[in-house]
Amino acid sequence: MKAIIADDEPHLADDLKRRLQRLWPELAIAAVLPDGPAAAAALVEIKPDIAFLDIRMPGLSGLDAARSAAADCRVVFVTAFDDHAVQAFDQAAVDYLLKPVSDERLQRCVERLQRHAAVAPDELLQRLQRLLAAPEKPAPLRWLRAQVGQSVRLVAVDEVCYFQSADKYTAVYTRDAELLLRTPLKDLIAQLDPEQFWQVHRGSVVNVRQIAAAHHDLLGKVTLSLRDRPEKLAVSRGYAHLFKQM
Repeated sequence: MKAIIADDEPHLADDLKRRLQRLWPELAIAAVLPDGPAAAAALVEIKPDIAFLDIRMPGLSGLDAARSAAADCRVVFVTAFDDHAVQAFDQAAVDYLLKPVSDERLQRCVERLQRHAAVAPDELLQRLQRLLAAPEKPAPLRWLRAQVGQSVRLVAVDEVCYFQSADKYTAVYTRDAELLLRTPLKDLIAQLDPEQFWQVHRGSVVNVRQIAAAHHDLLGKVTLSLRDRPEKLAVSRGYAHLFKQM
């Protein structure tokens, strides 16, 4: 059997080649390529049984290069993506190697290939392409920095009862304080955990854990009572559906 390796980091490609030769002496490494276009060409010209393709390469991604592989070529993607993306790869028929590749993981990959692992279909490649194209979502905001006179006060986001828009600023209400952030509410919303903080009005975002009750009047208007604040929050009609079951 013959294989190719494509990676724009030469030292990683050489290291992978050396370890594959040790773990699988019968496997012939027919070529080591430096970029996507070279990999695509080698897949057509060499017709390898196995292709180890880095996902991020100049000129052409490993996912796109893999479309040039013959139907019986087994593709192994090499990726530097985090464990969440890798877990998605692991559910599929295609194998992966996470940089830096451990000896144990490479051994499992070799064993899988020797058992004639299934080839990744075009549909799978398209799913992986969409996954990699999606921007990585940052972790929700956990701490706020509010200016208080000449000092900066740190406030845990979990302590916030609700946020209120104040022109280009955002008012922050905790159990015992009212603070002002130099960040517009619309920018702050994108950083909050949507499961914990619900927008209930164009200018209001409430901590769901702080909602004691939702009150409906005869006209269908909804107001919220909070656990740790005396004021009530108005819910606009566009968000009233959030409280139909409350």
